[in-house]
Amino acid sequence: MVAYYPDAVALRHLLTAIRPQVDAVVLVDNSPVPRENDQLDDGVYAIRLERNVGLAAAQNIGIQWARRHDHAHVLLLDQDSIPGEGMVMALLDALVGLAGSGMTGAVGPRFRDLREDRDAPFVRIGFPFNRKRWCEHPGQTVTCDFLISSGALIPMAVLDAVGGMDEALFIDNVDLEWGFRARAKGYELHGVCAATMYHRLGDARRTMPFGLGHVVVHGSARLYYMMRNRVLLYRMPHTPAVWIAQDLPRIAAKLVLFGVMVGPRLRNLRYMLQGLYDGVRGRRGACPIRPPA
Repeated sequence: MVAYYPDAVALRHLLTAIRPQVDAVVLVDNSPVPRENDQLDDGVYAIRLERNVGLAAAQNIGIQWARRHDHAHVLLLDQDSIPGEGMVMALLDALVGLAGSGMTGAVGPRFRDLREDRDAPFVRIGFPFNRKRWCEHPGQTVTCDFLISSGALIPMAVLDAVGGMDEALFIDNVDLEWGFRARAKGYELHGVCAATMYHRLGDARRTMPFGLGHVVVHGSARLYYMMRNRVLLYRMPHTPAVWIAQDLPRIAAKLVLFGVMVGPRLRNLRYMLQGLYDGVRGRRGACPIRPPA
């Protein structure tokens, strides 16, 4: 579980929901606060970092802890997620059931943002549009091309074969890159309809004019990573060409959306353009722009 300045009450709810479902919880805290590594509750361990190393690196730290302690599976979680009752067992049962039908790299739950009126679909990448696959009954498993990292259950043997998360991406598209890499090595990803999770996407929702619905709003620094990392993914050999072709128009769409329609416009535009520039020249790691106070 990766945290960055988490809300204490929300974190307690998350720990209460997940602790009975797993053997151990490792909280990797990216908040740069001077606190010692400690054990919070029985079976809950905190690794407090001196600086924000990014989502991918923090996930790898937790994965390494699980490997050292001989755990067979790793469940990734964000601080903005609340697993449903029995989620982990449903994921594990699905993994066992899929064992004879090919190489399964990871399974993930269906999830819902509480600000939405229905569950999010699983996705198969297509051109010009993705194919959304919805759960039709609880016993269904859905083959998909990527899973969001939060809620993903991954066998340690798969992590040994595919590798950990790409720390150079820092945050954003980390799960997408790992999924592309796993699929390039012959593994399949599956959504499990019997497993449920609530997950908060983005910082806020903004109503668009002219009846265009709602848009997920992110901070300017997050927009930097979105733009830079998509360009970095274009250059990776395991990224599907169909995803690149389908994703390219999103660059123009996001520049218009967050640089013209959703504020702070100038700051958003500056971060996005810097992200595109850094992606083209292959810059990795943390965002180089110092955020405003």
